[in-house]
Amino acid sequence: MIKKKKVINMIILVGMIVMVSGFNSFLAEAKTIVIKYAHGGPPDPLKLPEQSDAVSFKHYVESKSGGRIKVEIYPACQLGSEREMLEGVQLGTIEMANTSEGSVAGFYPQILATAIPYAFKNRRIAWEVLDGPFGQKLIEDIRKKTGLRCLDINDNGYRNFTNNVRPIRTPADLRGLKIRTMENPAHMKMVEALGAIPTPIAWAEVYTALQLGTVDGQENPVSLIVAKRFYEVQKYCTLDGHIFSIDFTWINDRFYQSLPPDLRQIVQDGADMSGLVHRGMKILTNALGVDELRKHGMEVYTPTDEELRLFKDACQQPVIDWIKSQIGPELVDEFLQAIEDAEKKLAVE
Repeated sequence: MIKKKKVINMIILVGMIVMVSGFNSFLAEAKTIVIKYAHGGPPDPLKLPEQSDAVSFKHYVESKSGGRIKVEIYPACQLGSEREMLEGVQLGTIEMANTSEGSVAGFYPQILATAIPYAFKNRRIAWEVLDGPFGQKLIEDIRKKTGLRCLDINDNGYRNFTNNVRPIRTPADLRGLKIRTMENPAHMKMVEALGAIPTPIAWAEVYTALQLGTVDGQENPVSLIVAKRFYEVQKYCTLDGHIFSIDFTWINDRFYQSLPPDLRQIVQDGADMSGLVHRGMKILTNALGVDELRKHGMEVYTPTDEELRLFKDACQQPVIDWIKSQIGPELVDEFLQAIEDAEKKLAVE
């Protein structure tokens, strides 16, 4: 009887050891949460802000979480185009991504309200609007309707025209040119209103399209023109700043909500911090980029106030009318009112 009890006790002890060992193994695996973070920028964090943003976020979150979170960065569209990245975040196959507003329209058409040309007179006004009640209402509506939670709205810079045919000083100079645009219908409508032919082409294919003459030109912030070396296949650049382009840092909302409260806060704090890095890097790379374009032989032109007025008069109202016809007037009117309020607050004429 005693031997039998000893055997039973031994079996129980072994079972407990196995259970504890298995549980410890489970804890070891469970304590590390992996975040796949995708974006379309180059892998060099000093070249464009997408990678500097991602690297800053990674170091902050991994450090503050004590290793409970591991961030894996996938730059240069390694996980697909911007649309595919957003689909991945929405489905949960990718936890996080940084994309431009152009890719958002297919998931949330109301984003078109922010694509009105010549809307922001300067960055201060832009951030007063986007960081304020309008921007917060916008990203909350996106979350509810798509499952895409925006952790931060980023600066992608003012967009400018380049081409390989002639200098562009007025809208008349754009007439008949084939201009590559993002797959953003508001951008396409703007180019059309200016007399050019909008031609959407995937970002990874733009250089080749310019090189082969499939299109005559394109429009992007200076930093991207430099980073993609478009100066090798484009001769003229016009700093008209027609659209203040924004990026978003996205996270799958279900994944975010599944995190413990302390880790949710760390992720949001990390995005707030890295977003400041993103904005600063974008301002720096755009400012330095103008001289870089000239150094590589591009003819860079800054329009006069009168010339800018011609661009604005030619395309702003037609684009506003078109956007309202697509998504209704409410959000567009709220956006324009927020800009007007910001101009008054900041005393900008």
